[in-house]
Amino acid sequence: MENYLLYIIFFHVLGAIIWVGGMIAIRFAVHPALQNIDDANTRMARTLEITGRLFALVLPFILIILATGLMMASTFGFRGQTDLSMIVHIKEAIWLVMTLNYALMVYIRFQAQSRFLAADIEGAKNLLSKIAKYMLPLNIFLGVLALYFGLVLRGF
Repeated sequence: MENYLLYIIFFHVLGAIIWVGGMIAIRFAVHPALQNIDDANTRMARTLEITGRLFALVLPFILIILATGLMMASTFGFRGQTDLSMIVHIKEAIWLVMTLNYALMVYIRFQAQSRFLAADIEGAKNLLSKIAKYMLPLNIFLGVLALYFGLVLRGF
C-alpha cells in the first residue's frame, strides 16, 4: 500500500479540488453570470443544466475522496488513538456533512427540474435559491476547512 501512497494522496487531493473548486466556480462565477440572462425560462433551463452537470461530475470524486481517505487513515494508523486521530475524525465528519448536503442538493435540484418541466418557473426558482444562497456556500466553507485540516495532517 505504501508504494502507492503518492497516488492515493494525489487522487484524494484531486477529488477535493474538483468538488470544492467546482462549487466555488459555480457559486461565484457561473451563478452571477446566469443572472444576466433576461428570459426566466432560459435562465432556469441553463441553471438546471449546469447544476445537473456539476452534481454528476463530482459524484465519482466524492467516492474517490471516501476511498482514498479510508486508505490513508488505515495506512497512517489514524484509526487508533494518536495525536492526529481527532483531526482525522473531524475531517471525516466534515466530509460526511458535505456529502449529506450534496445529496440534499441533488434531491432539491430534481424537485426543481420537475417543477420547471411542469411550467412552474417560480417554484423551481424558489427551490434552487436555497442551493445557491445556503447549501453551496455551506459546502464551500466546509470544503475549505477540510482542505486546511488535510494540510495539518500532512505536517504543513
